[in-house]
Parts: sequence; C-alpha cells; structure tokens
Amino acid sequence: MLGAIAGDIAGSRFEWNNLKSKKFELFHPKCFFTDDSLMTIALAKAILDCKGDYALLSEAAVKRMVQLGRMYPYAGYGLSFAKWLETDGSRPYDSFGNGAGMRVSACGFAANSLNDVKDLSLKVTRVTHNHPEGIKGAEATAVCIYLARTGSSIEEIRKFVNGHYYKLDFTLDGIRDSYGFDVSCQGTVPQAIEAFLESTGFEDAIRNAISIGGDSDTLAAITGGIAEAFYGMPNDIRQRTMTYLDDGLRAVVNEFESKFPPKVSGN
Repeated sequence: MLGAIAGDIAGSRFEWNNLKSKKFELFHPKCFFTDDSLMTIALAKAILDCKGDYALLSEAAVKRMVQLGRMYPYAGYGLSFAKWLETDGSRPYDSFGNGAGMRVSACGFAANSLNDVKDLSLKVTRVTHNHPEGIKGAEATAVCIYLARTGSSIEEIRKFVNGHYYKLDFTLDGIRDSYGFDVSCQGTVPQAIEAFLESTGFEDAIRNAISIGGDSDTLAAITGGIAEAFYGMPNDIRQRTMTYLDDGLRAVVNEFESKFPPKVSGN
C-alpha cells in the first residue's frame, strides 16, 4: 500500500510538468502527497475498520474518504469527487476516472483470494466510480497487486491482464513520445500496469511510470502498488516516503502494515 503513496509523491511534481525520461531525482523538496495518497490511506483505514468482516466496507469507505477529504480540502481532487465530498458521499456519479485505480491498492494487500480481491475492489469503488470502466480499472489494479503478492510471475500477470482486462499491445518506448494527459481508467491503468511489467525493480517501476508523462502521480501510484507487492519496497524509499506524511497519516499506514505486513526489498 505504501508503494502507491511513494509513486504518488515521486510523480507529484511532474503531473503538470511532464518528464519524458527516467533520469530524475526520485524525491525532491517540491514533491508532496496528493489526493491519490489520501484516498489510498482512507480506504486502508476503511478496511481496518471492518476487522475482517467486509459486509459494510462500502459504508466504511464512504465514511473514511469523506473524513479525510474534508480534513485535506486542497489535495487536488477532481471536480466530481470534490462535489461528492460536499454531499457526504450520498451517491456515485458514474465515473470512469483513474481515481478508481490509484486508491485501491489496500484491497490487493488485504485480500485472501482472487474472488475476495474482486469483491473488496467493487465495494470500495462503486460508491463513486460505478461506470463499468471505473469498476474494471480498479479491479485490474487490485488483482495485479494480489497476483504479484501471491507469487505470480510477470508473464503470468501480463497474461491475466490480457485475458481479462486490457490488451497490452504496446511498449513504453512505443508510446512515450505520443502519450498525453489522460484521467480515465482506460487511458491510465493499462499504461501503469505496463510500467510495472517492463520494470526490473521497485524504483525502476516508478521511473517507468513517470517517464511516459501524462497524469504522472496517478500512473506512478498505480504502478507503485503493484511493484511493492511484487518486489517489496526498499527501506530507504520506505523511510523517505514516510517523511512526506504527517503523524495522522503515518499512523494509518503503520496500523495497516501491522495487520498486513509488507514485503521489504533491498533494491
């Protein structure tokens, strides 16, 4: 889950100033957490609130997203989501925005089976992004995390995505020059997954995602969650990521990781 936050923070300074290169300082004084991190943490807290019984996860997700959203009102929310916050999350708004994918990583780390991860993803997504493409983008992200966490190979994950979600018939080098800003799931999630699939380690995955431009923080957040599940997260990156969060946000991360221990890597 912290991998998604690391990706968000690393990509934050490039969202409106794209960089078509993998050569950049990963963490920089101009980096910051955005709504991607906040909503990732909100859904992690909602999962913790359920204490293993996810019957009311949708309600818990609404409660925690509204709570954190109002605590941090200037985090960069989309217009529709901002309006949703104002109405106490009263109803979904048929969105297929990439916010569905950027916030769902905790589901991939908490799930006990493939059916379980799909169910958790649906419950936290349908409260806002109830468009079929929004549901699919979130599920594809969460499933990739679950598969990566439970021992699937990169080629097995690629095959599963191609067979169930998106045709990954492109390479990062092939799209880098032409890829532009896209806030849809269908225009972000496949590219973020490919950034992981072409990677050689956690940091390389983040650099891949940012290097194609577009909605950099969200791309890297989606990629970062999958990469953490597969490679583990290097301790130095883990520690740097936590310095960008305040005490309250760090407390939720620590609580989630104590319940669902993360994989740690040296590269």
